[in-house]
Amino acid sequence: MTEGRVAVLCRPASAAGFALAGLQPIEVQDGGEATRRLSTLLSDPGLGIVLVESTLYERLEDDVRRRISSRVLPLVIPFPGPTWTTGAAASDAYVVELLRQAIGYQVRLR
Repeated sequence: MTEGRVAVLCRPASAAGFALAGLQPIEVQDGGEATRRLSTLLSDPGLGIVLVESTLYERLEDDVRRRISSRVLPLVIPFPGPTWTTGAAASDAYVVELLRQAIGYQVRLR
């Protein structure tokens, strides 16, 4: 079994929660900075998982997305950042998108 470190790439609004959980988040402001930092992280052989805030993940440049999809490690996982709205629609849409990526087609939740 291969062991690896966990890295977190997020906006400052999410960083405090990860720091409280014992991780050292890498704070970035936008997609361009996230692309540069993630490119560097992908070269680190000791990383097993990179958590990327979904708003940053959506703004990654195409070449970095291709590198992510062609590699096994580190596993890059988007996570939803903090929102200040209520409602289950956003979380349902997120789960549907994860399922679509995993199984290759769109599903509908009831």
